[in-house]
Amino acid sequence: MDYTDLYIDGGWHKTDDRFDVINPATEEVIASVASADIADADKALDAAEKAMADWAARTPRERSEVLRKAWELMTARLDHFAHLITLENGKAGADAKGEATYAAEFFRWFAEEAVRADGMITHAPASGARILVQHKPAGLAVLITPWNYPAAMGTRKIAPALAAGCGVIIKPASETPLTMLALMPLLEEAGVPPGLVNVLPSRRTGALVDHMLHDPRVRVVSFTGSTGVGRKLLKSAADQVLKPAMELGGNAPVVVLEDADLDTAIEGTMLAKMRNLGEACTAANRIYVHENIAAEFTKRLTERMSALKVGDGTDPSVDVGPLVNADTRDKVAAFVADAVAKGAKIECGGTTPEGKGFYYPPTVLSNVSEDADCVQDEIFGPVAAIQTFSDQEEVIRRANNTEYGLVAYVFSADFKRALQVCERLDYGMVGLNRGLVSDPAAPFGGTKQSGLGREGGHEGMLEFMETQYISASW
Repeated sequence: MDYTDLYIDGGWHKTDDRFDVINPATEEVIASVASADIADADKALDAAEKAMADWAARTPRERSEVLRKAWELMTARLDHFAHLITLENGKAGADAKGEATYAAEFFRWFAEEAVRADGMITHAPASGARILVQHKPAGLAVLITPWNYPAAMGTRKIAPALAAGCGVIIKPASETPLTMLALMPLLEEAGVPPGLVNVLPSRRTGALVDHMLHDPRVRVVSFTGSTGVGRKLLKSAADQVLKPAMELGGNAPVVVLEDADLDTAIEGTMLAKMRNLGEACTAANRIYVHENIAAEFTKRLTERMSALKVGDGTDPSVDVGPLVNADTRDKVAAFVADAVAKGAKIECGGTTPEGKGFYYPPTVLSNVSEDADCVQDEIFGPVAAIQTFSDQEEVIRRANNTEYGLVAYVFSADFKRALQVCERLDYGMVGLNRGLVSDPAAPFGGTKQSGLGREGGHEGMLEFMETQYISASW
């Protein structure tokens, strides 16, 4: 691998301390990557502070053109990034290509948003003063990204931060740092100035991030990951009252009403469940199917899941690659064992294969009980857990009965009825007769303990800006 060192102030910095990145399909070492320490974080903060002073002063159009160029360059190299994603994350080639395309699109979307940080001028009704409102760059941002989307979770944060005028320090997941490091030469070519974007892989994540969140120059922390880690970061962020953007865990329900078109419901459920092998906070976790159609739904979903080819994602004929590591695979297997012990039936899959690689087969479980662990927690793997319901009020109550509120999916042929159900679901996003909600143009985020703030859409850029009000008379 060409880019395996720390990326600070536009250059590559070696360290004596390094860690291995493992190919989950073969369990072989792909690369040895530099591990950052506190001194490296200080260098990155110094560089970002210096670079941001010039970047924030540039016109929105100048920043926009750099982001647009980044989109063009990444779009021309999608196959390269897709291959790298497959190597370090394990996802199948088509899935990796989809992520790379999605990741690049954030540069284009926020190139367009960079010129639209609109303010306003109004006349105060009582005092007669003028109210001038504008949005300004918030300050340096610390970005912490997960392993399940090595490219997209980075660009979804980098692009709006740069559009807003901020400098950033990125801490990628230790399982998948290579894609983000490989993006840096592309950003250089696009015209991103040295120091504005810095990448610090590290095995000392807790200490490193905590140190940066207590630096007075840092004003924003953007994190995608588990709710448990998010809570700890919020406690650290509270010491400096940082602006938090938190995209946390999910426990997504799929509600298939009795009037649903089964073709649409099966396609949507497959996408919601198997996109990224189920290793996504948006993945279908609890599948509620009306008892009148449950048998046919289960039969057809089982046929589709059984037909998926499992193997090394570098093989273009493979549909399903390995999970990211042994712990994730073993957790998925434990979920299945627990569900079966509590009365669930395995319709397909359900057995960990022997040999190298962290594989787990596409699995369908029927008759899953409400107290099964996989209903209470994120599965984060290719297991479809089907439950049944008898009436609409019941399923809405069960769907909302979780501390999470990221995304839900509803399938019904009656549009009015479907919208009524959507509005009563306590989730930040709902896929209506669709299994995919993620879009750079849409505000991505959840309610309850699934997060704070939004990524994507116009709101995504405002997470990196502060609103300033000026009172004046003339």
